[in-house]
Amino acid sequence: MRLKQLGGVIIGLSVGAALVACGPNSNQPSSGSSGKSQFSKSVGGELKTYGFNPSDEVGKSRSDYATAQLNGVKVTMDTSSFDTQKFAAQAAAGQVPGLIYADRAQIDTLADKKLIMPLDQCYATWGVNPSQRFYSSVINDVTYQGKVYGIPEFFQAEAIIANKRVLQKSGVSLDQLDTSKPDQLLAAAKKMTAMSGGKPTRLGFVPDMPGSAAIWLAVFGGRTVDQKGKPTLNDANNVKALTWLKQLSDAQGGYAKGKSLLDSMDVFGAKNQYVKDQVGAQVWAQWYVNVLSDYKKNVDIAAVPIKTLDGKTLAMAGGAAYAIPAKSPNPSAACAWAIKITSPEAWQKASEARQKTVQKDDSINTGLFTGSPVADKANRDQFVKSSGNADFDQVINTYYKILPDNRPMGASAVGQSITDNLNNAVIVALSGGKSPQKALDDAQAAALRAWAQSNAGRNG
Repeated sequence: MRLKQLGGVIIGLSVGAALVACGPNSNQPSSGSSGKSQFSKSVGGELKTYGFNPSDEVGKSRSDYATAQLNGVKVTMDTSSFDTQKFAAQAAAGQVPGLIYADRAQIDTLADKKLIMPLDQCYATWGVNPSQRFYSSVINDVTYQGKVYGIPEFFQAEAIIANKRVLQKSGVSLDQLDTSKPDQLLAAAKKMTAMSGGKPTRLGFVPDMPGSAAIWLAVFGGRTVDQKGKPTLNDANNVKALTWLKQLSDAQGGYAKGKSLLDSMDVFGAKNQYVKDQVGAQVWAQWYVNVLSDYKKNVDIAAVPIKTLDGKTLAMAGGAAYAIPAKSPNPSAACAWAIKITSPEAWQKASEARQKTVQKDDSINTGLFTGSPVADKANRDQFVKSSGNADFDQVINTYYKILPDNRPMGASAVGQSITDNLNNAVIVALSGGKSPQKALDDAQAAALRAWAQSNAGRNG
């Protein structure tokens, strides 16, 4: 369950047939594809953004900073979540916003349809090397056919947050929550699960399905795409992963009953699943530590990194990125604003704002995982100190330790189609509607149909 991303917006939308049906504009060359730069440091006029919602102090402080740097530019925002059908309609009508904010899984699809422009010259205009400002994995996720199409932010990697009270009551040790030893982890999950009347009252281990499916495929040595971005959903290792996940689900009452319990949990409230001991361990992105810090006196937690079967630490995460429409009415202002809002200076403003909130709420500064190693280090060095709570310090340090092991989710011209079909396959397999093999075969066939209709598929 991933309902919230601090300092940004909830991302998770489908790139449907709307992008295929954008009319003749979708087959025209992208703006900025020639050798002459589309971008200038001299900016003015109006900039309309779409998809970014500065809903908390982290987003607002950065947005205010970026806007202040663009003297003379009027910035207006459509803060609704990015919708592909709406954007496709705007593109067809020639009325696109100046800048969009979308899930990184959508960027390559938009680039493949020539709906957004490459940003290599945007970066160059401002003297920014994207491979130095951002983690390599997040840049990989917004790179299409050798060109960078997005300015990314956030890399909130996932790890296992364990409930120490449940572990102790169940006779399970923290080292048994080792994903490189799936049989051992399955046995630990069974011990921690509690049933009543055939229904689970406590889930021993929650792997976050289907949201973290791609991560679990990677744990077992699988992958969602090949090096060209072509779908590989029915890879043999993917089948092994989904087969194990089905065993895990069945051992805890089955998918439907487990989901029913998960849906009933007060995830963000004072009676959350760690307070009420409704879970033994659960996979969470880093931002959820911030949620639990509000209830630090009522939880006993520890964190364990996710590992591949060969014992290597695995850090994967989705996130969002800014992109500039091919028909943007003000690409220079869009470039400048996106560069500024993801700059170390903007993240410094966000770090200061977050620290004020932490102090006001008597909470714990769990860090900002920005997608930028420079910003992450600066924030940690200045604001992430010993909290006096050994459990939270261990959890926070665990998330920081896994950052160097970051790897891309896997970029593709049909990235959202791959995600949608994988999620559907996971649900139907865990529910018992199809075998893991059949579910992934069907998902692969659907993803390949989308691939065949993409420019990358036709030209590859």
